[in-house]
Amino acid sequence: MSHRFILTFLCLWINTVAIAQRSISDAKITYKMELPPEMAQTDAMLQDSKLTQYMRGHMSRIDINFNIVNYTYILNARDETLTTLINQHGNKYLIRNNKEQFEKDIKQYAGTTFVDQGETKEIAGYACKKAIATQPDGTSYVVYYTPDLVPENKYYNQRFSNLKGLALEFEIGQKSGGKINVIATKLELVPIPASYFDIPKSGYKEVSQQELKNM
Repeated sequence: MSHRFILTFLCLWINTVAIAQRSISDAKITYKMELPPEMAQTDAMLQDSKLTQYMRGHMSRIDINFNIVNYTYILNARDETLTTLINQHGNKYLIRNNKEQFEKDIKQYAGTTFVDQGETKEIAGYACKKAIATQPDGTSYVVYYTPDLVPENKYYNQRFSNLKGLALEFEIGQKSGGKINVIATKLELVPIPASYFDIPKSGYKEVSQQELKNM
């Protein structure tokens, strides 16, 4: 086999990989949330909870609807800030995390490793690989991701900053020991309005994390 043939083969293979992977800027992902039995049995109102992920350039937003309480996280990767909005029975709170806290969270998740397991399945129309994520503290969880789509903003969801693709199914651990399974039901690669990432100027009481705990 000549060196020219090998070089041509490698160029074709690299180009094929590059074409298969698509870098995305704007997207909306709708996930359903499957609760562990102990949560589902204790509070039926938590049924049909969902999570929605929005992406637009350096901005991202995560809405978690537990029916009885809603959380919104607005992340600005350029300014390195995170704003949390909480709406519980009409009581609305706003928490601002500064750059220092943002960088602390990034460092926490930067140590997470993802190891492919060889299993695959289709989620929301995309072929996904199974991986085991292991955090620096030793805790682990399962994630299925599609390597075909790579977010331009790797901090769209801080826990996946090291993942080589887009997470379409993953687990969220609970203090009780159970895990919530989050599964994508719809993925839309559409322009997301900039207004989705505006921070409310009224209607919310601004508090710190500690003040919220003491309420």
